[in-house]
Amino acid sequence: MSSGATPAAVKIGIIGGTGLDDPEILEGRTEKYVDTPFGKPSDALVLGKIKNVDCVLLARHGRQHTIMPSKVNYQANIWALKEEGCTHVVVTTACGSLKEEIQPGDIIIIDQFIDRTTRRLQTFYDGNHSCARGVCHIPMAEPFCPKTREVLIETAKKLGLRCHSKGTVITIEGPRFSSRAESIMFQTWGADVINMTTVPEVVLAKEAGICYASIAMATDYDCWKEHEEAVSVDRVLKTLKENANKAKSLLLTTIPQIGSMEWSETLHNMKKMAQFSVLLPRH
Repeated sequence: MSSGATPAAVKIGIIGGTGLDDPEILEGRTEKYVDTPFGKPSDALVLGKIKNVDCVLLARHGRQHTIMPSKVNYQANIWALKEEGCTHVVVTTACGSLKEEIQPGDIIIIDQFIDRTTRRLQTFYDGNHSCARGVCHIPMAEPFCPKTREVLIETAKKLGLRCHSKGTVITIEGPRFSSRAESIMFQTWGADVINMTTVPEVVLAKEAGICYASIAMATDYDCWKEHEEAVSVDRVLKTLKENANKAKSLLLTTIPQIGSMEWSETLHNMKKMAQFSVLLPRH
């Protein structure tokens, strides 16, 4: 693209987490079932627009919520969004709070992760696919796109939402919740919130050269807090139901803003980083 030309076209993938994957946010919806070299994604891609910005919605756990966190095909999900032309992926995720000041119903625009998963493929470059040859050592000092995060933070402020502008998420394997000893240990490690899905999703998005950001919604205090009801499925779903409109309004307001901005340089740098992280086989 020559300088001074129209801004780079953006297309935004939205991966909806538990209770946060309402397709109604899209106008002019159509469904598309796709396959990838890594298998099928969690469900159909739902194509549509938010205020004239092209979007692709995908339910992380399937629309009937049938896929547990360990069994989500993260490779296929990110590959499918990349193939559909997504330049950005903005996701929602439920999480537990490990800090007193992060209250149930609060939004956290996470900026770092700690990985406690054990069973997940974290790269496209696994030696089994001709579409991803070589070995990829992707830098992960800054896992989430700072520019996209900034838009989310500014928009949350304008909407008057209780929003924490950064936070470290610890991603556990699940599907069980943590023991109290684990929860307290994760606090000492400096984690702010806990979930089951950020890794490897954010890692694969980085490999794909996609701008990735996450809207985390605190639903509970995990189980570290004395005299507080420990996390349970009922508690999580109740808080999500009461607060899902916050994530929805944040998406509906942020996405047109992203669509109006200039992303050429950011996208170029993301692609370059991904490209230069791959060591190709020697001939």
